[in-house]
Amino acid sequence: MLKKITIGIVLILVAIQFIPAEKNESNDQTFDISKSYDLPDQVATIMKGACNDCHTNLTRYPWYSNIQPVKYFLADHVQEGKQHLNFSEFTKLPLAVQNHKLEEVIETVESKEMPLESYTYFGLHPEADLTDEEREVLINWAKEQMAYLAATYPADSLVMKRRTPSSQ
Repeated sequence: MLKKITIGIVLILVAIQFIPAEKNESNDQTFDISKSYDLPDQVATIMKGACNDCHTNLTRYPWYSNIQPVKYFLADHVQEGKQHLNFSEFTKLPLAVQNHKLEEVIETVESKEMPLESYTYFGLHPEADLTDEEREVLINWAKEQMAYLAATYPADSLVMKRRTPSSQ
């Protein structure tokens, strides 16, 4: 009985290897954050190591990303990350949303919510394990970009509109 269960599990694991998962490799940078915002080399380097795999249109996939169910988990994880923040499509967003996203960058980096612990587990992405100094660089950069927006655009264009409850 145990032998049949083991064979069944192995067959399932082999079969799921053929289930495709979409890869995030378009690298479309038409609306990239660097098109409208100052992105110093130090900030770009930190973002490349700690943010871009999940928050741009180009993910660097490790060797284990070709093995199911890891492949599917990573594809889902990247898709979810891009839904929250996509630096490759940043300038396509309304100014108020861009301003809000920069504010969220500050909050999540300050509180150490980002990068996710699961991304830095087991030393798989050591470049994403940010030092306090690197966190400060990102935070200061985001604050500078928010200050740039505040100095360049009318204040009411940087405020998120309140959502009204739908009337039913």
